This record gives sequence, structure tokens and C-alpha cells, in this order.
Amino acid sequence: MNTVYFKEAGEKNTEETLKLSLEAAKERNIKHVVIATTRGITAQKAIKIFNPKEFNLVFVSHMTGFREPGKQELPKELRKKLIDAGAKVLTTTHVLSGIERGIRNKFDTIGLVQIIAYTLRLFGQGTKVVVEVAVMAADAGLIPVDEDIIAIGGTGKGADTAAIVKPAHSNDFFSLKIREFICKPVEF
Repeated sequence: MNTVYFKEAGEKNTEETLKLSLEAAKERNIKHVVIATTRGITAQKAIKIFNPKEFNLVFVSHMTGFREPGKQELPKELRKKLIDAGAKVLTTTHVLSGIERGIRNKFDTIGLVQIIAYTLRLFGQGTKVVVEVAVMAADAGLIPVDEDIIAIGGTGKGADTAAIVKPAHSNDFFSLKIREFICKPVEF
């Protein structure tokens, strides 16, 4: 498998990212796929490409209140549709921001977790998201931590980054391994 490098970041790469990820999953016999989704557009495309009866398909949404207090960006009807199709949907605190974002906003300071997030962004926003959703899904018990998975994320909207990852729980964060990039943007 050769890594595919997209010229630019963004949602225009979503379908190709999903298709390349499916190829990698089949080639490597990987059964667990974790995908970031905010409004559900990526999830709707992914559910057509990945068969939830063949894969443990986990969608990770923004936490409620991420953009607006009390508001969930993933529509309830779509959440139900994804679950009814056999996928799992996880909505929880972001592991690489969470309460630290609140501390930063209140006291205008930065913590160690934010430094990790910014370091991962050196490889692109999608890389940070790939790591984050893998840890969040592991912490929720939705994927194993003793075998490789495919994690998919993006820059802003859509998906443009996918990697084969050995996940870890947040309390063992530095055991996580990004084994291989399936695809990622060069410009981000």
C-alpha cells in the first residue's frame, strides 16, 4: 500500500479517503473503522462505502456544546439512521481539548494536552483528529486496543486523512501508534 498525498486539504477528498480506507481495510483484514463526523455528511458517505455488517463502524461526533451551548451538531434523525444501519455513534468530550480548552478560554493559557494537539497538527489537522477519535473510541470501549484499526479525520469539513493506528486509552496515550498513513494532504 502506498500513501496517497492530496494536493490540498478539505472535504473534496472525502470520497477518495473513504475508498482508499476501504481498500486498506480489506488488504490488511482490518475490521474496525473509526470516522470523525460533525454534521453527518462524512458519515452518510461512509455508510454507503463501508458495510456496517462487515465492519465495526464507529462515528465520532463533536461533543454537545462544541460550537453552541447545549447544541449537538449531528442531527438526531441521522444518528438514528446510522445506528439502525448497524454503525455506532459516539458523542463525548474531545480527548485532546476537553476541559483544557475551558482553562485556556478562561485564563488565556495553554496546557500539556493542547501542546500534544498542536504537535499532531504539524502533520495536518486530520492527523490530530485521527489520533483523537481513535482514543475516544477506545475509551468508550467501542474498539479494541490490541489490534490495528483504521481512523479517518479531516481538516474542517469532510475527510482528508486516514491512517492505520494501534489505538490506546487516554490513560495510556503514548502507547498509541500511527502505523501507516493511507492518505493525507500535503498542503494544510
